[in-house]
Amino acid sequence: MDFMELLNFYIVPGLVLGSIYALGAVGITLVFAILRYAHLAHGDIATLGAFIAFAAVTLLGLPVYAALPVAMVVTAFAAVGIDRLFYDYLRERPRIVTVMASLGVALMVRSVVQVIWGVDAESYIRGIARPENWWGIRLKDREIVTILSMIGLVLALQLFLMKTKWGKAMRAMSDNPNLALLSGVDNGKVVFLTWLIVGGLCAASGFFLGLNTELKSMMGWQMLLPMFAAAILGGVGRIEGAVLGGLIVGVAEEVSVIFLPSEYKAATAFAILLLMLLVRPTGLLRGKVL
Repeated sequence: MDFMELLNFYIVPGLVLGSIYALGAVGITLVFAILRYAHLAHGDIATLGAFIAFAAVTLLGLPVYAALPVAMVVTAFAAVGIDRLFYDYLRERPRIVTVMASLGVALMVRSVVQVIWGVDAESYIRGIARPENWWGIRLKDREIVTILSMIGLVLALQLFLMKTKWGKAMRAMSDNPNLALLSGVDNGKVVFLTWLIVGGLCAASGFFLGLNTELKSMMGWQMLLPMFAAAILGGVGRIEGAVLGGLIVGVAEEVSVIFLPSEYKAATAFAILLLMLLVRPTGLLRGKVL
C-alpha cells in the first residue's frame, strides 16, 4: 500500500468520521463541564436531529443542506424540553441519578424515532456520489462540507464563549457554579443556553453521519462510545480537546481496519478510552478529571 492509498482510503475517511465525532464530543464536554454529569442520551438526540432533517427534506421539500439549520433549531429546543422534563428536578440529587435517567431518556428518544420513522435504513440523497480528485486526494463534496462545517461550528462556539456575556457566564459556571451564582450569573439561563447549544451540535453530528453513511435508528447509540472516547482523550471540558480527540479516534478507527476485521472497529475507541483513563485521566489537553 502506497501513501496515497493510505491517505484516500483510511486517513481522509477517518478525518470525516472524526469531524462527526468531534461535534458530538463538544456537546458531551459542555454538559460535563457545566452540569457535571455524563449524558448517555447524547447519541440518540443526535439520531433525532438527523431524522428531523430527513423529515424536512422529504416532507417540506427542502434541499439537504438547508435542512441542517432546521434540524439544529428543532433539536435544540427538544434538548431543552428533555432537560426541563427529566433532568431539572434531579439537579440537587447525586449525579449518578441523572446519569441513569439519561439512559432512560436515550431509550425513550430512540423509541420515538423508531415509531415515527421505522427501523429501516434511509438516505438523504439517492444515487452514487463520485469523489473528485484534488491533487491526488479523492474527496466527495459532502466530505468537504462535513469537515468545513465542523471547523465553522467549533470556531463560532469558541468565539461565543470567549467574546460574549453569556459565553463568559458559561465559562464561569464551568469553573465554579456557586461562585458564578454569587457573582450575579443566572445559572438557570446558563443551563438553558447550554442545552440549546448541545442540542444543535447533536443535530449537526447526526446529520453529517447520516449524510456520509445512512440514517438508522441505532446510529446515535453506536457512536456514543467513540464520542465519549474523543471527549476524554482530548480532555473533558476543553472544546479544542474534544475536536482533537474526535479526529484522533476517527482516524484510529479507520486505520485499525488494516490490522483488524471491520467488526472490531468500535473496539478501537474502547481501547483508546481505557488507555487514556489509565494513563492520563485529564486527557491530552488537561481537562477535568472524571
